[in-house]
Amino acid sequence: MAATSNQPLEPRVSNRARRSAAPPLPAHRRRKLAGRSAIAALILLAAVTGSLAGLTLVYSVNLPQIQDLEQYRPSTMTDLYDRKGRIIGSFALERRVVVGYDGFAPVLRQAVISIEDKNFESHWGINVFRVAGAAWHDIRSRGRAQGASTLTMQLARNLFLSSDRTAMRKVQEAYLAIQIERSFTKQQIFTLYGNQIYLGSGNYGFEAASEYFFSKHARDLTLTEAALLAGLPKGPVAFSPILNPERALRRRNLVLSEMESDGAIPHAQAEEARNAPLGLRLAPAVGSVAPWFQEEVRRELKKHFGSEEVHEAGLRVDTTLDLDLQQAANRAVVEGVAAYELRHGWRGKLENILASGATLDSYRHPDSAVQSGPGDYVHALVTRALPLEIDARIGPPDQRGSEIVLLPSDWQWTGVRYGDVLVKPGDIIYVRLTAATESGARRASLEQDSGAQGALLAIDNTSGDVLAMVGGRDYALSVFNRATQAERQTGSSFKPYVYTAAVEDGVKPTDIILDRPIRFGDYVPHNYENDYKGAMTIANAFAESRNIPALKLAARVSIHKVIDVAHRFGVTSNIPPYLPVALGAVEITLEEQVASYAVFPNDGIRVAPRLVRKVSNADGIELWRETPAVDEVIGQQTARTMMVLLRGVTQHGTGASAAQLNHPLGGKTGTTSDFTDAWFLGFSPSVTCGVWVGYDSRESLGNKETGAVTALPIWINFMRAAIAGKDGEQFPGDADAAPANRAAPKPGPGG
Repeated sequence: MAATSNQPLEPRVSNRARRSAAPPLPAHRRRKLAGRSAIAALILLAAVTGSLAGLTLVYSVNLPQIQDLEQYRPSTMTDLYDRKGRIIGSFALERRVVVGYDGFAPVLRQAVISIEDKNFESHWGINVFRVAGAAWHDIRSRGRAQGASTLTMQLARNLFLSSDRTAMRKVQEAYLAIQIERSFTKQQIFTLYGNQIYLGSGNYGFEAASEYFFSKHARDLTLTEAALLAGLPKGPVAFSPILNPERALRRRNLVLSEMESDGAIPHAQAEEARNAPLGLRLAPAVGSVAPWFQEEVRRELKKHFGSEEVHEAGLRVDTTLDLDLQQAANRAVVEGVAAYELRHGWRGKLENILASGATLDSYRHPDSAVQSGPGDYVHALVTRALPLEIDARIGPPDQRGSEIVLLPSDWQWTGVRYGDVLVKPGDIIYVRLTAATESGARRASLEQDSGAQGALLAIDNTSGDVLAMVGGRDYALSVFNRATQAERQTGSSFKPYVYTAAVEDGVKPTDIILDRPIRFGDYVPHNYENDYKGAMTIANAFAESRNIPALKLAARVSIHKVIDVAHRFGVTSNIPPYLPVALGAVEITLEEQVASYAVFPNDGIRVAPRLVRKVSNADGIELWRETPAVDEVIGQQTARTMMVLLRGVTQHGTGASAAQLNHPLGGKTGTTSDFTDAWFLGFSPSVTCGVWVGYDSRESLGNKETGAVTALPIWINFMRAAIAGKDGEQFPGDADAAPANRAAPKPGPGG
């Protein structure tokens, strides 16, 4: 039996454990290993630093110099002024009104900082903690859902960079933000940001947005208004109070909550504001008083400066327009064409939007985009038709003052007794707004829009300045400029070129000419009245616009001579050498006709029309001044002889109704075959004005709608304003000029 041992058992150590066990390193070897580790760490740090420096260098290549920001001017509107320094319009790619730091209400500044950049006052361009938090969020969400841009970084992006969400752009953005912070104060940075940021609906900067959404300046914003605008930079479309009002309300309330958490506003005030409505007071679009003129100016400036300069450089353009005369021209044209419409009775044929699938609530007529008031002619949507009342709307359903009402006296002229017989819901009617109201709605009288158009152009005789321009009946419906772009047959308004050629050939106003039937080959002309007056003076033949005498004179001097005279006057149309041209069988623009007629009161001198007097930049430095071209077209004696003829028209001829103005005047009527075009062109010693009325489709205006009946009343209404306060003016040579034929024959109806 074996004996047992009382010695403790030793733990068994495996061979593997024995192999892994090693004696401790000597001290000198430990120091050597630590040195190597330190060198490796330094090399790694140097590599990272070099890489970052290299990336910074690469990403900063071609970045703008921050010093350029000191001279930076944001894109601003180009403003147009009339000859008396009154603003008449503007154009811009970005609607922006630049203000200083104090132009932003303190509550607005706080709201922006609370929602966009809480540490704005303390950071140095970037917020490291926000960057780290955003990066961690992006890693966890495997996306790029959260940004970390400070106000300064947003400013850098909006000024200099694209909106692409890339790593390179972010590095560049941070680099520029740091540079901006080093060069500008916080107030300057906020001012730049507040004027640059896009806030939707075409508005850039808080001032423009405040005027648009609330009809007030940014310095006058309330808490709720400021919070709404402060929430827009994150998503001008997504949080638009117009397009997405519910999301805009939630975003506004988030801004209020952030302001409360920052201690900027107390809880009670925040809670009251969160329960308030959006409170929008959209500024109605104010139509330009001279939209066709403004567009002509834009085209002219574009030729000289280019589109970018015109729309972004904030130019000051001093134009030739007279605001008072332009307003008179606007009234004269719409009222004159409306009078023509009433003469022809109710035609109906109204457009109905329900028939095309639209709804009463969703439909918007182009006229509704422009603010309108008493005396304005606008299109309206019929919303309800009753026997003794017609309800209509001239704007969006929720717009104050858009509801109008018509009572039987407002449509009595149509001959239709009951409103529900005259129109039906969905019809588009044409109305004239009045100052009266009925049950809270504006009263309006029914008018008619059959498509007839009118145009007017007036210039200063001595300078060529365009004083007023109307290119049609309604710019919202048609931007086509019938004063400068439409070539129309001139009718008898072409005859001054014929008589000028004859006067240059030796014809005198007192010479006798026979008005009797005649044949020119196969061409057998006749007078407008279809009668013949036999022997008559040249002056009377012109005043009564007799066709046979005009053709005889054209044949005497040759039609080629007549065409040459017209071209000397500035007519650019290609005129065929046919005798009927003498009666106006040629198409010319109203602008060319007006410039030509101004030659007569100018003693034979033609001054080219001009739209712009001078252009200055934002610093007031003059960039360009327009000098009109001046040419002697006819001799002084020829011009004064023609003045005898032209003044006879307004004294006792086809334009005799102009005599009511009791002022030195001259001019000529014009009517084309089948009454498709009606003209009157005339002048005082200081102003020449031309009027045209017709249809774009070239349909007839109707029987007896001559230049004297249709166009002359518009001319008279405008010239009444143009000659106001000029009682003492005279034509050149009035003191010694021979008087016009004082035998006053009965005025003819046409011409």
